[in-house]
Amino acid sequence: MASRYWAVSLPVQNSASSVWNNLQEQISKHSFDTPLYRFNIPNLRVGTLDSLLSLSDDLVRSNSFIEGVAQKIRRQIEELQRVSGVESNALTVDGVPVDSYLTRFVWDEAKYPTMSPLKEIVDSIHTQVAKIEDDLKVRVAEYNNVRSQLNAINRKQSGSLAVRDLSNLVKPEDIIISENLVTLLVIVPKYSQKDWLASYETLTSYVVPRSSKKLYEDNEYALYTVTLFHRVADNFRTSSRDKGFQIRDIEHSSEAQENRKQELERIVQDQESLRSSLLQWCYTSYGEVFSSWMHFCAVRVFAESILRYGLPPSFLACVLSPSLKGEKKVRSILDGLGDSSNSTYWKSEDEVVGGMMGLGGDADTHPYVSFTINLV
Repeated sequence: MASRYWAVSLPVQNSASSVWNNLQEQISKHSFDTPLYRFNIPNLRVGTLDSLLSLSDDLVRSNSFIEGVAQKIRRQIEELQRVSGVESNALTVDGVPVDSYLTRFVWDEAKYPTMSPLKEIVDSIHTQVAKIEDDLKVRVAEYNNVRSQLNAINRKQSGSLAVRDLSNLVKPEDIIISENLVTLLVIVPKYSQKDWLASYETLTSYVVPRSSKKLYEDNEYALYTVTLFHRVADNFRTSSRDKGFQIRDIEHSSEAQENRKQELERIVQDQESLRSSLLQWCYTSYGEVFSSWMHFCAVRVFAESILRYGLPPSFLACVLSPSLKGEKKVRSILDGLGDSSNSTYWKSEDEVVGGMMGLGGDADTHPYVSFTINLV
């Protein structure tokens, strides 16, 4: 599908059908590979000139906000699809691909009554999209919180010896716990093992000679045991820390290990459930936001056309998607059809006329209304 469209309106002198036929003929003759569609905008309530001028100040700003929310949801969908390895699905509005929804746009009278003031329609769209954005933030935060919990557990399972869970590396026979003796687990930097073996018996008194045994080694650290008297354990911890050795504590009960296993399974299930529900919500919400955005674009084309061409409303609205190499030719065609005495045309900021300043923004400076709709 095309990812970038121009929303355009051209002034009509006699009939919209003659302008449409002329445009189709010119595009077919000089830029045949440019998709071209009518953009069916109903007769909306014009209101006063002051209300249109006031509204025009907000149109570009609101468009950026609505487009931004749509792109946020789309990026979230892509991220969820990527991490889960599922195949990408086409984004739709009520089952209709988004590009088809734009090119075959039909105004939803039930949702946005055409007799409502334009500002009321715009405010309704803005409020609805803002609510969806707030909901997105809450849902993503909940999903990311569970992901963080799972990542923390995975780091403990597969990280370095300094942070990982040691319960599956230590066997009951490796540990001595009696009335007088205790076995400690020590994390020794990989390249400090000789220093450890040469010094551990002297870090404090009452260390059992030759009691240290290596249980495991990774790329950074080695895991050793050492047995000593209970009463000197705190002193040994302090002396070990001063030498750069880390004492790790561990729960030895099978019940604790089973609890950790169940907790991991629960979080994995929670993550998958949240991922699935968030992805489904994003599909639905993207459709809602995109539909609202296209209605907003229709209002924008209508309002800017009135301010540019005057009353009564007499313009042809269309959407087209020229290739990069064909843009200049298409602009030339549109410039010719839009060059009318009824069109307020400016070429630079110095030539902006009065209230038309509000229509600047991302609108292109041409003798007709034109702005870009980026689907991706």
